[in-house]
Order: sequence, then structure tokens, then C-alpha cells
Amino acid sequence: MRSIVIFLLWLPLAAAGQGAQPTPEDPVANKRAVQLAEQLRCLVCQNQSIAESNAELAVDLRGQIREQIAQGKSDTEITGYMVERYGDFVLYRPPVKAITLLLWFGPVVVLLIAVFGLIRYLRARRRQIEQRPLTEDEQREARLLLSGSEGERK
Repeated sequence: MRSIVIFLLWLPLAAAGQGAQPTPEDPVANKRAVQLAEQLRCLVCQNQSIAESNAELAVDLRGQIREQIAQGKSDTEITGYMVERYGDFVLYRPPVKAITLLLWFGPVVVLLIAVFGLIRYLRARRRQIEQRPLTEDEQREARLLLSGSEGERK
């Protein structure tokens, strides 16, 4: 009885393993599918292509690519289908258009704003330091430091 239970529990695992075995494919179509998958971004992963990702969505997208290749569709048609369905974000190199301007130029704009802000801050700080005279305590401390360092040099 125990062996029957173990066999029944093992049977679905064995069947799943058989379904995962690769099928013989056309090497040209396989290479083309991999190249297309490398150009498309996984929508649920952190900066991975669907070729690199093991997420369910990436596996489904790779399957869709293979199906469309089998149907005889061109790379442009397949990429167009993915963009139509998931938007320009699915592309690693989205086209430059009004919607994607932030993707293309956003990092440069943020960097320029940060550099501009840093320069303004440093100039304001320098002006503040130059315009503020030393207090009596600060002058006394400066004289002590200067006289002590001159005494050490002699």
C-alpha cells in the first residue's frame, strides 16, 4: 500500500519532467528566437531580458516568440506585436518619441540639475564663509594654532 502511494505521488513529477524536455527545433529559428528574446525586457524582473529571466511571464513571452516564428512572421512583426501588447517599455532600446523622451533624456536632465544645484550650493557657501567675520573666540583659537605651529618649526 505504501509503495502505491509513493508511486502515485511520483507519477505527476515524472510526467512534468517529460514535458520539460526540449523538442528538436530548427537551429536557425532557435537562434532567431534567442536574439529576439535578448532585445526584449522582462516586464516583471529587474533589468533582465526575457532570454535571461525565469519568470513565468518571460517563459510565456519566449513561447509566443517561438510560435510566431513558426507561423513565419518577421522579426519586425514579432517585435511590433510585443510593443502593441506591452508598450515601448518592453524594448531595451525604445524609439525616440514624445512618450519616451523621459526614458532617453531623463537621466541627463537629472544629472545636469544635480550639477547645477551643487555649483550653486558651493558658491553660496563660499560667499557665506567669506562674508562672515571670525568671532573673538575663533580669532583667539586661530592665533594660538598659528603661534604653536610657528614655535614647532623653529
